[in-house]
Amino acid sequence: MQESITTSFPQCHATPQVSCGQCRLNTLCLPIAMHVEDVDKVNDIIQRGRPTHKNEYIFRGEDDFTAVYAVRSGCIKTITVSGEGQEQVTGFYLPGEILGMDGIASGKHTNSAIALETSAICEIPFAHLETLSSEIPSLQRHVFQLLGKEIAIDQQLITLLSKNSADERVATLLLSISSRNSRRNLSATHFRLPMSRAEVGNYLGLTVETVSRVLSRLQKSNLIVANKKEITLLDLQGLRELTQGNSREV
Repeated sequence: MQESITTSFPQCHATPQVSCGQCRLNTLCLPIAMHVEDVDKVNDIIQRGRPTHKNEYIFRGEDDFTAVYAVRSGCIKTITVSGEGQEQVTGFYLPGEILGMDGIASGKHTNSAIALETSAICEIPFAHLETLSSEIPSLQRHVFQLLGKEIAIDQQLITLLSKNSADERVATLLLSISSRNSRRNLSATHFRLPMSRAEVGNYLGLTVETVSRVLSRLQKSNLIVANKKEITLLDLQGLRELTQGNSREV
């Protein structure tokens, strides 16, 4: 019987030497039931360079699409720039998440990806991934699932920006980060926002002042505690009700 990977791994340090088999995030990036020998095949095609520092680009809009990228540590934002030079934040990517799939359709990236803090990135050449996916059915299914998640994220953003209430938008983002942390076995109720208030506002279509006012309102309502970038969610159910349009009097 072939040996399968387990979910108990040493902590993944942000160094090029960490392999997929050792990475504590591999159950997010890779199929859970993948055999050790198949993990080794994936590991062989992945490129791990030096850490990406704050404000460094991973790729730029209109760059040729050659790879997708897995965040091992840190946080990445994606942006588009209009013809008038206006920057729009299109997403935030946390450890264990994949970015860069925007280039699959046209062969060119439509977004730029920038590190919000020092981050470790795994670069996965897409041509090698395609070849390997045809050899490993579970990997192929996982790639399709990742593509499906990208579509769901795009739809979520459209839905988020269609909400009239700034409170709903901010609460939805906080709950999104909470659930994504939970997937990584991190705290769902206490976390640090790696992005600035300005970046949050840009993403949500709000001004910086509005984001700050909303966080203050949520705190006065005993839904959260906000201390600079440190966020504690006190009432998850209350936040969920808020995202459904059930506002709470302050």
